[in-house]
Amino acid sequence: MTAVAPVPIRLGTRRSALAQAQSGHVADALSKIAGRPVELVPIVSEGDTNRASLSQIGGTGIFANRLREALIAGECDILVHSLKDLPTAVPSELVIAATPPRADARDVVITRGGTPLHELRSGSTVGTGAPRRIAQVRRRAPHAQVVDIRGNVDSRLARVKSGELDAVILAAAGLSRLGSDTKLHREELGLSEWPTAPGQGSLAVETIADAPADLLAALAELDDEDTRIAVTVERAILAGLEVGCQAPMAAHAIVKGDSVRVRAVVYEPGGGRRIGLDVTESLNRGYIRTNGSGNGADAADGADPMREASDIGDSAAHRLLEQGAADLLPRE
Repeated sequence: MTAVAPVPIRLGTRRSALAQAQSGHVADALSKIAGRPVELVPIVSEGDTNRASLSQIGGTGIFANRLREALIAGECDILVHSLKDLPTAVPSELVIAATPPRADARDVVITRGGTPLHELRSGSTVGTGAPRRIAQVRRRAPHAQVVDIRGNVDSRLARVKSGELDAVILAAAGLSRLGSDTKLHREELGLSEWPTAPGQGSLAVETIADAPADLLAALAELDDEDTRIAVTVERAILAGLEVGCQAPMAAHAIVKGDSVRVRAVVYEPGGGRRIGLDVTESLNRGYIRTNGSGNGADAADGADPMREASDIGDSAAHRLLEQGAADLLPRE
């Protein structure tokens, strides 16, 4: 009798080189765990066709909505998102089933000559389309000219190589996942003085809430608990501020043992003012995971670290609002 080939797992992804590269990493890992092939299903999102500035069109769901529609419609079995682009509200039909270990969450400055951002000559052009990065550049290099840009990593690097721009700001994780080999110079920006977007450096693997148990179990093996706790804190801050993922704010959490350190900053769009906090909170991690989805935990003693993480983030958002953060943030 001829053996029946296992049915592939269909992984929905944006068509960009970065999206397909990071989806490919997840596909390889999942295939080994599940014992089934994983095939990529390219999907065009609004963010891939609308070339307007993110600061003008807003970013909430622009890269995720079409993919989520495809997942709900059964066009694919799972999605891989850059978590920083994913709205904090998850549709009731879906679940984030895995957050693999986080990559480098920092931003980097790319230049031709290696001049640090704050030392660029007056009038130098720095390319970035993210409102948070625009505000940060205006604080770090107020003498530079910010150029609002869109485009993939290679096209942004090309604008520096050609001399059209003096510098661009990119995510370290994206450069690493693409394996970009460039003769240009990199300046890594420390997270303490240059915090990044909630979820930056992290991936989210999403599927339908009633997905087959074997698929949920395989995805759960991709999940990294420390990463999930950290990004849950960060996204709870974003949700608590009631702004979209393209707001001029930053949040980064680091889990160490039974505590989590949280840094969050809200910027005035022009970079003139900022409101921030830096706190360390305790976590109760004495629990036993009983569900197979990787989407939380049921605790033997009543503690749920993901619930705690959400509460920590919500508390941080309230503290920022009490300091006047709402006056700096645009409302969607």
